[in-house]
Amino acid sequence: MTRYLRLTGQFVVILLLFSAAAAFANWPIYRQIPEGHAVIVLTFVHGADRKAECRTRSPAEIAKLAPNMRRLLDCPRGRPAIYVELDLAGKSIYRATLPPSGIASDGNSRVYQRFVVPAGQYQVAVRMRDTPRTEGFDHQRNETVTLVGEQMFVVDFRSETGDFIFR
Repeated sequence: MTRYLRLTGQFVVILLLFSAAAAFANWPIYRQIPEGHAVIVLTFVHGADRKAECRTRSPAEIAKLAPNMRRLLDCPRGRPAIYVELDLAGKSIYRATLPPSGIASDGNSRVYQRFVVPAGQYQVAVRMRDTPRTEGFDHQRNETVTLVGEQMFVVDFRSETGDFIFR
């Protein structure tokens, strides 16, 4: 009789533990973003043009170099920083100067920014300058988008075409 009582007690304890684990698996409800809100993500990896143009070395300069270093063109490695602006409904929500990566500052610039906004219709404008100039923009896109609750809206840049992609 005590054996059945012990087995029944063990079963009840195990049942209570599994019930507690199942309850905490679904409660409390966790949301990454509030209900009725959407996420705008600005993300891309882009390498700007070089800071200076390649130049042709003179025969005297080439002769001074070691044999394995004798190249006709001298191309500087550095790239300028990229300047990016993102406006939402006419208000600036992101402005940044993105430095190039790498030890020699010759790599791509990277951005990943996430913005949680209420669902609705917005005018989205994104602009980027990837040349050494200080005024104006080289790439831009302006569009009206409708965001629904729990939507993720991505603003990306395609270096191959030079266009911003909204999806």
